[in-house]
Amino acid sequence: MDSRINLLNFDPEGMSDYIASLQEKPFRAQQLMRWVHQRGEADIAQMSDLAKTFRATLAEKACVSALPVISDQQASDGTRKWLLDVADGNAVEMVYIPEDDRGTLCISSQAGCAVNCSFCSTGKQGFSRNLTLGEIIGQLWMAEHTLRKEPGAIKRIDSYDGTPLDEHEGRVISNVVMMGMGEPLLNYEPVVGAMRLMLSDNAYGLSRRRVTLSTSGVVPMMDRLANDLPVALAVSLHAPNDALRDELVPINKKYPLKELMAACMRYLPFAPRDFLTFEYCMLDGVNDSDQHAKELVELLKKIPCKLNLIPFNPFPDSGLKKSSPARVQDFAKRLMDAGIITTVRKTRGDDIAAACGQLAGDVKDRTNVKQRMQVVKFDKGVTRS
Repeated sequence: MDSRINLLNFDPEGMSDYIASLQEKPFRAQQLMRWVHQRGEADIAQMSDLAKTFRATLAEKACVSALPVISDQQASDGTRKWLLDVADGNAVEMVYIPEDDRGTLCISSQAGCAVNCSFCSTGKQGFSRNLTLGEIIGQLWMAEHTLRKEPGAIKRIDSYDGTPLDEHEGRVISNVVMMGMGEPLLNYEPVVGAMRLMLSDNAYGLSRRRVTLSTSGVVPMMDRLANDLPVALAVSLHAPNDALRDELVPINKKYPLKELMAACMRYLPFAPRDFLTFEYCMLDGVNDSDQHAKELVELLKKIPCKLNLIPFNPFPDSGLKKSSPARVQDFAKRLMDAGIITTVRKTRGDDIAAACGQLAGDVKDRTNVKQRMQVVKFDKGVTRS
């Protein structure tokens, strides 16, 4: 086992502290971050503008080690999914979604998830542990520098504000969403540390508008994020009233809609955009009625927002069905007619189970979720075993 320190585990402040502990000059931290994150260099010996004596010391004490890849799949629409080994029998998934105007990477923050939303495959696996900062940013590091080497990769150079162009080859991933496996705000410090690297001009140089954190509604941590590192926020809503949301998103029992909406209003002044995003998974006969649309309008009408309607992506043993395209479109029209900006998310990567809600990985569950959740009852009176 390698006992050296993994440089991927340092956020900008941590890297500065580490360099200071080696009694090196502060600017070495910036140099090292550029080598590791902008250039993707894992061989310390190749970091040519570092002094040879420093490289020798560093190679003895530190390394750059990303997560081992278990599998690498590509969907018919170009979506790509990696299964990554996070040790002790656990594996997580991350997804890259290429589009004409952007390249989006969906990153995991936990091995499994303890929130246990009814429509999410990850939650049905239970929860094992939080990922470290290095395991989170290591997903971006691996994906960016893997994709960058491939023919036809779209490289975006102009977004590295103030960074000399000869110090990198151009970025492939333009957007990062913390929407993979896990609830990011329940792994707060490592997630925020990783996002600091995403935003750093000495690392990935992303703007706050291009880093999105998705949460099921961990109210105290939403408030903390607003003060610490306000990135774009997406709130997983999925129900317009507490009774139904208690069933679909169990964390609602702890932070009900009134508290969640108040937290959203508190976040708005700090948000990099002048609106928040709400996500709503369309479930046939569960949350897609005209009455639900009416309640949703009432809930959101005072909050500057955009609503993403997400067609449900089935997975084994969910017991749920996707709303019909006609129902989704009618639901969307009712919201738009009420003045709420509404989009229907295009399903990507569903042929390799890479679509929203399908990420599962491999988790050694410490929460015994399958034993605890034998029966789920929805307020419409239907029981699922």
